[in-house]
Amino acid sequence: MAKENDIVLLYFEDAPLIFARIEQIGPDIKPDWYHVKLLILQTPLRSVTWILRDTYIDGEEFTMSGKKVRMELVVCPEESVKDIFRKKKEEIPEKSGGAEIISLADIRKKVNDECA
Repeated sequence: MAKENDIVLLYFEDAPLIFARIEQIGPDIKPDWYHVKLLILQTPLRSVTWILRDTYIDGEEFTMSGKKVRMELVVCPEESVKDIFRKKKEEIPEKSGGAEIISLADIRKKVNDECA
């Protein structure tokens, strides 16, 4: 089941619509129902509170005003941002089109050595 601080993707009529963060999940007076406060991640930011069954929080489809709605937990991809930047760096050739890559650290060291 999705929990507080999780990011979910909300589907409307089987089409992905918006992302939201679950801010709070509190019990309702009816068993297996919860007050779910969502921060809608769009401009301007706003929050809504829906009263949902536990199965709806798990991703089961439900209806609002006769329209199909579903929430799906967003899971971070396996590849981290760090890995992506490392791959991008490896793709950059040392010399491209005859141009030379200049290291600012080497220049700074050379200037410091000359001034000393």
